Amino acid sequence: MSYAIEFTNPKEINAIDLEDASAPGPGEVLVRTHRMGICGTDLSCYLGKFPFFSYPRTPGHELGLEVIAVGEDVTNVKAGDKCSLEPYVNDPDSRTSQKGSFNCCPGVQVIGVHGPGGLRKANWIVPARKLHPGNNLSYDELALVETLAIGYHAVQRGNPQPGETVLVIGAGPIGLSCLEFLKLMPDVNVIVMDMVQSRLDFCADNLGIKNGVQFNRDGSHLAKLEELTDGNLADVVIDATGSNKSMSTCFDFGGFTSRIVYVGITTLELTFPHAPVFHRREQTLLASRNALPADFGEIIKIIEAGDIDTKVWITHRLDIEEVPTEFDKFTDPALGAIKAVINVND
Repeated sequence: MSYAIEFTNPKEINAIDLEDASAPGPGEVLVRTHRMGICGTDLSCYLGKFPFFSYPRTPGHELGLEVIAVGEDVTNVKAGDKCSLEPYVNDPDSRTSQKGSFNCCPGVQVIGVHGPGGLRKANWIVPARKLHPGNNLSYDELALVETLAIGYHAVQRGNPQPGETVLVIGAGPIGLSCLEFLKLMPDVNVIVMDMVQSRLDFCADNLGIKNGVQFNRDGSHLAKLEELTDGNLADVVIDATGSNKSMSTCFDFGGFTSRIVYVGITTLELTFPHAPVFHRREQTLLASRNALPADFGEIIKIIEAGDIDTKVWITHRLDIEEVPTEFDKFTDPALGAIKAVINVND
C-alpha cells in the first residue's frame, strides 16, 4: 500500500492508501508519478465548483511520469521513459475522434477529473496512446506540458496571421500558456489584459510582453487598447479568464472580422451585444477545449529547443504529504502563485 491523496468531499482532503497496480494489459502502461502541477481545474474540484467531478476521487492530470513497464503491443514508449500525460481519454471509434477531434469526443473522460488521477505514490495504469515521451526534459517540465497544450490549442483556434494583433485576457496559467506561443510569432502584435498590475509586470519581465493593459472598471482600458492598435482593436481575442462577465464583454475588444476564442470555462450563462458589436463587426466566436495529441509532441520539441523556459512558471512547490494541510492556500489569489508543483516521488 502507498500514500495517495483523495478529494473526499468539497474542501475535504484525506490521505489514503492505494495498492500498486498489477502488470499492464495490452495497450496499457504501468507508470509512476514524479510531479503534478496544480491547475484551476484542481482548485475548482477541491472547492466543489467543477461540474464533472464526483467524490471521492484522487486528482491529478498535469503529470510528469516514469514508465515502469509496458503491455503487449505497446511501441510508442518503453520502460524507463520520462513522459507527459495527455489526460483526455477519448473513444477512438466515435465519429468525432474519427474526424481527428480527439480533444472533444462526446464521451471523453479526463484522468484526474472524470476518473482516478495521478496524485499517488503507487504505480498505476494509463493507456499507452496517451503518453508522450520527453526524455530530455525534467519531470517538472513534463508536468507543465498539459497546461501549455491548452494555450497552444487556443492559439491554433484563433489562427493569428502575420501583421495581426492578438489580445489575451487573463494572465493566469492558461493566459500565460497562450502568451508563450504567441511570443514565438515575431510578426504578430501581442497584448495582454488583466485586472492585476503585478501579473502584467510578470508578463513584461519574464515573457517579454511589454504591451499590457490593466482592466479598470471606469472603462479606460478600452481607450488604452485603441491607443495600442491605432483604433483598430484586436484581430484575435483569447479570453482565458473563466469569468462570465469578461466572456460577455470581450467582444468589445475585437475589431471588424475579428475572432473571439473562449479558452476559459464558466458554468454560468453568457450574454453579449449582438447587433451593435458581434453582427456589425462580423465577428467569429470559437470554443477551445483541451488539446490535440500532436500538440503535446510539438510542445515537448519547443521546450527541448529552449524556446520556453518553464522555470519562471513554478513559483511554489510542496511535497505530496503536505497536500492535506497546504492545498487550500492555493485557492487564495493573494498568494500570487503562478504554478505550484507537487513532488510525488523523487
